[in-house]
Amino acid sequence: MKISAPVKAALLFTLLLVGRIVGPIPTRAQDSPKGSDADRAEIKQTFVDFYQSYSRHDAHATAMTFTEDADFTNMFGDYFHGREAVEQKFADLFRGALRDATRTDIVRNIRFYTPGIALVDADTVLIGTKRTDGSVGPVRKGLMIVVMTKQNGVWRISNFHEAEYPYRAEPAIP
Repeated sequence: MKISAPVKAALLFTLLLVGRIVGPIPTRAQDSPKGSDADRAEIKQTFVDFYQSYSRHDAHATAMTFTEDADFTNMFGDYFHGREAVEQKFADLFRGALRDATRTDIVRNIRFYTPGIALVDADTVLIGTKRTDGSVGPVRKGLMIVVMTKQNGVWRISNFHEAEYPYRAEPAIP
């Protein structure tokens, strides 16, 4: 595939800009920043705070696990910017489809890009969501993918994305 000169220039500019903002990208595993055990524990605690406040239907406490300027995209692709918008979205959900829901998020991987920025993957299990007819829906499982940022010594969610796994029937045992 041939790339035009303007596209090459735009790609080069983007790479240079990312390099100036993010800094050098590690090229080998041993060059990757390693978070401390304390940072890992604090990140995991932020996840616990998130899903426990979610399961208590406390929109304010749930939103407080996010940075002030967070970006939030849910399983349906709905996007919200800022802690205030995130809190309002959770308040609406907790009055509706999630009024009886409980959630658990188990961290499966933490990768530090800088001492203050980490990408975190977590397995999500959501129980008790309401369907539009008021009945309880099936257990929902998915993947929560977040960028965590350490601000003023506290790890918070700055970018939140989640993907729901499609329902897969268990195979019949012959």
